[in-house]
Amino acid sequence: MFDELSLPILLAIFAACAGVIWVAGVKLADTTDILSSRLHLGTALGGIVVLAIATNLPEIAITVSAAVAGNLGVAVGNILGGIAIQTLVLAAMDVAMKEKVPLTYRAASLTLVIEAVLVVAVLIVSIMATQLPGTLIAARLTPGAVMIALLWLIGLWLSSRASKGLPWHDASGTAPDGQEEPKGHSQTKKDGASSTRGESTVRVALIFLAAAIATLAAGVLLELSGDAIADHIGLSGVLFGATVLAAATSLPELSTGITSVRMKDYQLAVSDIFGGNAFLPVLFLLAVVISGKAVLPDAKASDIYLAGLGVLLTCVYAAGLIFRPRRQILRMGIDSLAVLILYVLGAAGLFAISSTHGG
Repeated sequence: MFDELSLPILLAIFAACAGVIWVAGVKLADTTDILSSRLHLGTALGGIVVLAIATNLPEIAITVSAAVAGNLGVAVGNILGGIAIQTLVLAAMDVAMKEKVPLTYRAASLTLVIEAVLVVAVLIVSIMATQLPGTLIAARLTPGAVMIALLWLIGLWLSSRASKGLPWHDASGTAPDGQEEPKGHSQTKKDGASSTRGESTVRVALIFLAAAIATLAAGVLLELSGDAIADHIGLSGVLFGATVLAAATSLPELSTGITSVRMKDYQLAVSDIFGGNAFLPVLFLLAVVISGKAVLPDAKASDIYLAGLGVLLTCVYAAGLIFRPRRQILRMGIDSLAVLILYVLGAAGLFAISSTHGG
């Protein structure tokens, strides 16, 4: 049906869906924070899982839709491209800060470094899994996708342990002169504001459910209209999924991240990005189960390239969290500027790969 629509109509549908994802995503993140605070999930394993799933509902919808349609190229490109784009969101948060020091200076924490290492680990396993034969599949499961999911669960357990204390001089693993209030204080403040407005937990849960349904529906329409747009303009599905589609599905992270840094909850803002990025490769397991095909062994050159770009950008911010540069250039830290430059260069390389290998 979408293939029969004109390009202007497809662009209007795509823009409308992106707008729904922006608005619903903000509500989704806010209600997740409130529910995490009221149900005491903020620092627990459950809170991390709920937040990761909630902020990635557009990607989940796109993965499911693409897997059902057999269009796995868009799903893979969106997942791996989404990690690079969402890491770039940290640079936007850096600029949005009203501080005289960069984001990583205020947010510096060993717990965040552990989360960054988890992102790198799941991406490396994703790259390794692309070299396995596609025939290694049984009961709609592949070793690569299963290993990614297990590694993610182990990483969540380690992050949960780290949040309760580390065997260091400062057990919290937080650098001096960082954010003034503890990580997650914005969740408590959002909960307080919600209680002041007289919103019950049931009402907050219903808003969360409505926002989730709207986000999922918009995500499916975004993938369908985006795929048709890519065909109209002659852009490969992988390239479109890794750039335009990934940028559209990262809108909630951008809005909620900027809100967090302006509430001076810098650690939570960075943690949300790393947590969401670590969860995205787990969707390969969902794609395998739905499609019944080994997804990663069929990865194209651009997919592997995007995974490498995601590793590179994450490593830059991990270094920033450790070295804590104070200097700002164009209202952002040196690490954010480096990530911005590397992403632009990486995008140029992606176009070169797409034109050479056909995606």
